[in-house]
Amino acid sequence: MDLTFTPEQDAFRAEIRQWLEANVPKEKLPSLDTKEGFALHRAWERTLHDGGWAMVNWPVEYGGRGFGVVDWLIFEEEYWRAGAPLRVNQNGIFLLGPSLMHFGTPEQKARFLPPMATSEEVWAQGWSEPGAGSDMAAIRSTARLEGDEYVINGQKIWSSRAVFADWLFGLFRSDPNEKRHKGLTFILVPLNAPGVTVRPIAQLDGETGFAEVFFDDVRVPVNQRLGGHNEGWSVFLNTAGVERGLFLRSPARFQETAKRLAALYGLKSGGEGPRSRDDVVQTWMDAEAFCLNTFWTASQLAAGQTIGSESSCTKVFWSELDIAAHEAALRLLGSQAYLLGDGDPSKEGQSWLDGFLFSVAGPIYAGTNEIQRDIIAERVLGMPRAR
Repeated sequence: MDLTFTPEQDAFRAEIRQWLEANVPKEKLPSLDTKEGFALHRAWERTLHDGGWAMVNWPVEYGGRGFGVVDWLIFEEEYWRAGAPLRVNQNGIFLLGPSLMHFGTPEQKARFLPPMATSEEVWAQGWSEPGAGSDMAAIRSTARLEGDEYVINGQKIWSSRAVFADWLFGLFRSDPNEKRHKGLTFILVPLNAPGVTVRPIAQLDGETGFAEVFFDDVRVPVNQRLGGHNEGWSVFLNTAGVERGLFLRSPARFQETAKRLAALYGLKSGGEGPRSRDDVVQTWMDAEAFCLNTFWTASQLAAGQTIGSESSCTKVFWSELDIAAHEAALRLLGSQAYLLGDGDPSKEGQSWLDGFLFSVAGPIYAGTNEIQRDIIAERVLGMPRAR
């Protein structure tokens, strides 16, 4: 793998940097898990699209620039360096989008990808259920096929972005006689459809990043099915592989965290010990290792390969890296980290504390790390299944 950037890629980076410096909001936007913040983040997505930066690696006809995955990684490096807002439609553009490219019909791509790129339509993720968290094969929500429609009943929970989103993608059991991963269908559901009820879930900070969604005889046309009938598991594996292995957490996010941690260490000189130095160095090395691994994954995709079960290794790595980096920062801050309380995320100490509280969810979302280690043991290492 050659990590030398071409002159064209260097020019691309310079173009990105110039545009971001001119357009990134000077003031940090309110949390996207609030009504006001969600609206402002959606407006920012439109600004990104109008500038030609919504998804640089998508085909031009769907709102992208037609560049490769490596170009997207360059964009991410500059995006995080500029401190730009979080992507409110990440469930759509980073997770569903690639699966639509792979499994979608020409009509589905033309219908769903352009408004996804502009965030005119924002997507929620409908994976977990009360009885099926990381074990997605245990899904019980049903999708009964009646003529040219599916009739959906059941419940999803911990649905990211569902409070303010427009659409939800999820797995539903379309053959009740099949068990586990068989008999599941991947369906796109409008959240304003009759029979859909969205109930916000308040987090500890009072914000609503999640919701539970109830389906009561919700009718969805067959042309909103992604992939074949009873063949949703293969679509899910594609989406989950992208989520865990490449698009959900770009390496630039953790490289910027490592830079901030090193700067914090410099400010706290005199109060640190050998462990603090080791923490900073380890975080920096791990962030760089994750970056190299991601570029390797991108090169594999460019060569026509797919992301398989090894994406579980990546997910475990970045989620534990995030926790370790923020724990190191809190140790450097000492008691100051717990005496802030004013909730202003623009302040360095509060930002680290907020980041830590979010990081501890990393080993849970996108599939718990316990489940990921089972996948690694069985499908990557070839170890026998535990009984």
